[in-house]
Amino acid sequence: MDEEGEYSPQHIAIIMDGNGRWAKQRHQPRFMGHRAGVKAVENIVKHCVEKKVESLSLFAFSSENWRRPRKEVGLLMELFGIVLKQQIKRLDKNNARLKIIGDISKFSPSLQKQIFEAQKLTENNTGLTLNIAANYGGHWDITQSVQQLAAQVKAGDLMPEQITEALIRDGLTTAGLSDPDLFIRTGGEQRVSNFMLWQLAYTEFYFTDTLWPDFDAASLDLAIESFRKRERRFGKTSEQLKGDDDA
Repeated sequence: MDEEGEYSPQHIAIIMDGNGRWAKQRHQPRFMGHRAGVKAVENIVKHCVEKKVESLSLFAFSSENWRRPRKEVGLLMELFGIVLKQQIKRLDKNNARLKIIGDISKFSPSLQKQIFEAQKLTENNTGLTLNIAANYGGHWDITQSVQQLAAQVKAGDLMPEQITEALIRDGLTTAGLSDPDLFIRTGGEQRVSNFMLWQLAYTEFYFTDTLWPDFDAASLDLAIESFRKRERRFGKTSEQLKGDDDA
């Protein structure tokens, strides 16, 4: 419950779509859209801190984004490093914890070092957990978790019949975090694009035509208000939920 006595999402996941189209509408290079998108990230993170959201997961760079033009990918990597350097102290000051989820082994050694140092600086913070999905894919996330279990089976430390959903979940990059309550995608598209496939099983979806650079605190509040109107049954009936409330 929040201060108004209403249930608010404690874990919000967002696909930040529309940077390129935002720039195109303004006759600017795509990269300018990504720069504007960074400003939107700052505003949304700040708003989530103020609303005491526990976790915010942002899809920054998918495992499929390597297919984009080489120049754009290079500029995105450069921007990622700049943002890490500029924002990590602000996150730390706000008691926020940074976690990069994804296969970072494909990044340059210098960027990997930045990621390690940024996570180390904030690892003991107890406020918002900011998950940045970089070189991330839902298929990859599930696969790498299963591979860890397969290695245990091969070593004789685990029997195949002992593999449970809980063990798979514990091997995901989001282990230790609650699953998202609310998934938001900006930019008008209505698909999950290989993002948190396991974790989104019972998440409420919210799609908006607003392009990411234009998505602000008021836009997030609209998504949260929509969430509050949903009835989350998790397989139960409405009558059962009402009974639970009366218990």
